Amino acid sequence: MPEQDQSADFRYCALRTQSAPAVPEGLNLERARAILRTRSKWANGTVLHYYFFDRDTDGEQVRFSDGSTRFVSWVGAEPQREVVRRAFRSWQELGIGLRFEEVPDRAQSELRIGFMDGDGSWSYVGRDVVLHAGVNDRTMNFGWDLTEDAYGMTTALHEIGHTLGMPHEHQNPFAGIEWDEAKVYASLSGPPNFWDRQTIFHNILRKLANDEVTGSSWDPDSIMHYGFGPGLIRQPARYASGLRPPGVLSPVDKEFVRKWYPAPTGAPTALEHLKTVQLELAAGQQADFSITPAATGKYQIGTFGGCDAVLVLFEEIDGQPVYLAGDDDSGTDLNALIEARLVQGRRYLVRLRLYYSWSFGGVGLMYW
Repeated sequence: MPEQDQSADFRYCALRTQSAPAVPEGLNLERARAILRTRSKWANGTVLHYYFFDRDTDGEQVRFSDGSTRFVSWVGAEPQREVVRRAFRSWQELGIGLRFEEVPDRAQSELRIGFMDGDGSWSYVGRDVVLHAGVNDRTMNFGWDLTEDAYGMTTALHEIGHTLGMPHEHQNPFAGIEWDEAKVYASLSGPPNFWDRQTIFHNILRKLANDEVTGSSWDPDSIMHYGFGPGLIRQPARYASGLRPPGVLSPVDKEFVRKWYPAPTGAPTALEHLKTVQLELAAGQQADFSITPAATGKYQIGTFGGCDAVLVLFEEIDGQPVYLAGDDDSGTDLNALIEARLVQGRRYLVRLRLYYSWSFGGVGLMYW
């Protein structure tokens, strides 16, 4: 991320350390790459509900260096929340297929946002928010005042980028950055970040695997790129005196998010009971369907053929898709399958995003 001012006083997003993405042994390389590149992405058309912690009891006990312990709140003031709302609108106004909606109840939310001062700014990446955080936990935090200057908006845009499935751009393996590692460790272990060596390695020096990134180019202007002061980068030589991204969504950022979450182009196709639909999808592509059952009962919705896919079921309530169930069969010999009770006359949406297909006949989808 870019700096706060013209000094070297950079404040950085510190992603939580998660286990490295893994796929079962024995998968061919192309299949493994397709899974890794798509695993963090949401089904397009999802409404992501976000919640700001707002109770006096929302927070945690923190032990300080002097040995004292005190309660630190997760609740942010209204001006701080408004910066985050504006950042969500900035992503939304790109015309993407995801929607963001603020909700007053944490039980209704996928994204839960805290403002714990001193805990750094961070977010889980993509669908990890539902895998690693419980309903009373934060999925995103802002650890400094977002209203001080324009860097607050930069920070909010950056963290939402993570939530959309975007990694740190300076860790792109195609960047070709050669670090002065000793200076990086020395710089980041001091103010204002005070990171330990593991955090520095995880967020700065560690290169992402080629399989985890989309495309083969590096975007030093990305909102997902940190800024760096002089002396930390040895190569490319032009950045030896420092690298300062502009702090806004770059053209490549916009292209990336529109590719993964394209704007809807029409109504979903009706999926008829007991009739298989054959799909010819490329890796990463998605197909959307609607179901209006003629009778109430328990149904199964599943894929057929040799494929890795994520299948998600929503119920449409007041014109908005509400998540009901999902299944991800990636890396297995199984097919994605959802079992759910559907109610006569109600409208349901089925979204299928393909990781990879090795079936000559493509991917089949049916409900029965």
